[in-house]
Amino acid sequence: MMEQTHSDAKISHLPTEIKSPQGKLVYLTLDATDGTTVDELGQILAMKKITILSVLNSLSTEGLIEKQDTEYVLRN
Repeated sequence: MMEQTHSDAKISHLPTEIKSPQGKLVYLTLDATDGTTVDELGQILAMKKITILSVLNSLSTEGLIEKQDTEYVLRN
């Protein structure tokens, strides 16, 4: 049996504005990773790039995330 380990990192609250499951998943992934690129999100979440870009655009429009260089991060 494989033992699971958990980091001590805490995930912030999930904004109520995010309605779609994909949006929630991307947001929580960005929170857990402290930011990541589109390609890395695709690998982590096994989602198509076009879907990720659409979700990122939506989260960005809502003011929840921002792009810093090549990475997307949660907005402070």
